[in-house]
Amino acid sequence: MPTASDILKQYFGYDRFRPGQGELVDAILSGRDTLGIMPTGAGKSVCYQVPALLLPGLTLVISPLISLMKDQVGALIEAGVPAACVNSAMSAESMHDVLALAAQGGYKLLYVAPERLTAPAFLAFARRVPVSMVTVDEAHCISQWGQDFRPSYLKILDFLAALPARPRVSAFTATATAAVRDDIVRALGLRDPFVLTTGFDRPNLYFAVERPSSKPNALLRLLAARAGKSGIVYCATRKAVDDVCDLLLAKNLPATRYHAGLSAEERQANQDAFLYDTKPIMVATNAFGMGIDKSNVSFVIHYNMPKDMESYYQEAGRAGRDGEPADCILLYSPQDVQTAQFLIEHSREAGEDADPQARQAQLARDYERLRCMTAYAVTTDCLRQYILRYFGEDAPRPCGHCGNCDADFEPVDATMDARKVLSCVYRLDERGLHFGQVVVAAVLTGGKSEQIKKFRLDTLSTYGIMRGQTAAGVRRLIDALLARDCLRADPARYNALFLTAAGNALMRGRDTFVIQMPRAKKPARGDARTPPAENEALFERLRALRASLAQQAHVPPYVIFSNATLADMAARQPDSHAALLAVRGVGEAKARRYGDAFLEAIRAYRRGQA
Repeated sequence: MPTASDILKQYFGYDRFRPGQGELVDAILSGRDTLGIMPTGAGKSVCYQVPALLLPGLTLVISPLISLMKDQVGALIEAGVPAACVNSAMSAESMHDVLALAAQGGYKLLYVAPERLTAPAFLAFARRVPVSMVTVDEAHCISQWGQDFRPSYLKILDFLAALPARPRVSAFTATATAAVRDDIVRALGLRDPFVLTTGFDRPNLYFAVERPSSKPNALLRLLAARAGKSGIVYCATRKAVDDVCDLLLAKNLPATRYHAGLSAEERQANQDAFLYDTKPIMVATNAFGMGIDKSNVSFVIHYNMPKDMESYYQEAGRAGRDGEPADCILLYSPQDVQTAQFLIEHSREAGEDADPQARQAQLARDYERLRCMTAYAVTTDCLRQYILRYFGEDAPRPCGHCGNCDADFEPVDATMDARKVLSCVYRLDERGLHFGQVVVAAVLTGGKSEQIKKFRLDTLSTYGIMRGQTAAGVRRLIDALLARDCLRADPARYNALFLTAAGNALMRGRDTFVIQMPRAKKPARGDARTPPAENEALFERLRALRASLAQQAHVPPYVIFSNATLADMAARQPDSHAALLAVRGVGEAKARRYGDAFLEAIRAYRRGQA
């Protein structure tokens, strides 16, 4: 009988499991319920797909999106794994045929949306078919503490109870804090589960935050440095997506767009253009991505700051899924905070029809998440360290390889300027007035805005006391005071600033305020790593071949082989099927289907070199 390692090599082309995968596979095969918390790109799907091929019956995979199901099923079929999905986009006849073949043992994995679980026809099917395992993908959707809460996931427990025998249950997610993890265990009724968090670190991802005076110019600069690469540009709103995409198209960049305001046909066409690399730059809202397993995304740029760290890390994590270096860059401006607050206040979870107490609790959680996200955007500390600590992981040392670690900051005593800011907020409060960063900075730098005239703010003793500085520089100092809890911004009052106890003490001379300022930038990081120069020509030839084969097979190129597999193939230059199977990511089914073509391309390259 084959072992888990045999299955891993035969179908997926890997000689060994990644960290955590083996333990989770062993726990599932021993019959235990399991919960795996692994970062995006760490190989969660392998943890249930390998056991599914070894267990005697059918594995049901509960997945939140049709695109996610189709993507994973397509990749499994290419690897030689009998898999299928049932979803609302299928005809009744097609769905009947899939379920009939599954009942006959024709599939080992069947993907299904949570909404379908309690449909009478599907429930009848599940009751008569031996189900060995139920796997819950994107399990954070079951938790109201998670950023992608889906009420339909709450039906899973009822579905399990309706089966004649309870199968083992496995659940996987990428972005789960301790509260979300505990909620998943409770809501799914996991019995003595084996819980493993492999760590949230993605060493191949490079994190950076920029605060550009012009986001369009900054984006164009970043994309120019990554010409020929595939990446995603995330925007907070549909309008921003349209504006940014129009900008890129006007500059003749190969971009497309995705948001919920487009027709289903246009969304599908644009998604396919991105997946097939005919339009390698996708500009999108957060509606795009959960269903995308594109392995060769080498950068994710956030044009606007997301509402929370969970969303940011999940979206940024769509880069570098093949293990190759990739860049995750956030373009931040204070306006992003106001946009995020608007989205929070108008979100489904915070709707007016919700119970008032529950609504307030949800808003409080969302505002706290936003505060943490904003602190990430303005911190001068190690960005990777900040992310890991947010998710409860110990990170004792700076990573030495992120935008902040590369910035070479030096400490600057900003105590006097900080006291001027705090004094301005204090003087405003004496008059019963409270304003946000923009107005406070304008007062301090001697601005002439309508609000200053209307409220006679030019009569304050703090008016113009920082005239030698820019308003943007003062707002940056305010960000630092907010991050150190010397000021508090009230989201219910348009982010009006209030002194805290720490801020009061600093204002009255009982503390100092030191901030980190960039001393001298190290040479800018160009983009994600490319194959070594001596293999680059062969890598490009193999990539062109992959594109041609993908077009013939009507699948995205990365489904055939990832960039990492092509890079390894270019380095090894195998000359036989046996040698090809030693390449990382080449399984038996793909070697049979595509091996001759790739081996011939390598032989032709060698003849040209001779």
